[in-house]
Amino acid sequence: MTQAHHAVLDDPSGPPHIHHMDSVTAYKAAKLGMWLFLATEILLFAVLFTAFAIFRWKYLPEFHDASHHLNWKLGAFNTVVLLFSSFTAAWAVTAAQQGDNKKVTLLLATTIGCALLFLVIKGIEYTEKYNHGLFPGGAEFYKYKTFMGLYFTMTGLHAFHVIVGMGLLGWVMTKSMRNRFSGRYYTPVEIGALYWHLVDLIWIYLFPLLYLVG
Repeated sequence: MTQAHHAVLDDPSGPPHIHHMDSVTAYKAAKLGMWLFLATEILLFAVLFTAFAIFRWKYLPEFHDASHHLNWKLGAFNTVVLLFSSFTAAWAVTAAQQGDNKKVTLLLATTIGCALLFLVIKGIEYTEKYNHGLFPGGAEFYKYKTFMGLYFTMTGLHAFHVIVGMGLLGWVMTKSMRNRFSGRYYTPVEIGALYWHLVDLIWIYLFPLLYLVG
């Protein structure tokens, strides 16, 4: 039996209940459900990416000038932070498969810490935009309203996904703290890591699109 077949959806340490499908089918259904959800998220951001491309073609001078108001160094640092967090999330899956719940807890806590650092840096960037009048309602905002409107929409939506991911990984971490995971049960860790990889992937596209477009 393959390792994936051991990843049952139901927590063996939880209360017993009636099963309507075998563990292998339940595991595959859980992963399929997550992949379908991730597909809808990709479509959502694909629309925003397309809109950005269209408006950049239409308002190229504005986009070229506005991009220079973004701090690419902070954006690059945030990219490194998220890439590292994706590594720790993937490592947590391996640790869960090995039944090392302490390592799962440590790795997920590191991932959540990276997410918090990402949000703090993003908050610093937003504060800079506010101080320079580039925040909605600011004196300089309407000069670059198309670019900055898309910037705040796309990065704000991504930040919301980061917060949701922190909540999801936090819930998974509470289970690892109770030693729930083993080679037979690690589905929540894998599902949480999949979601987090999407969050990272979206930023990898956002960073060059917004910060390096000029």
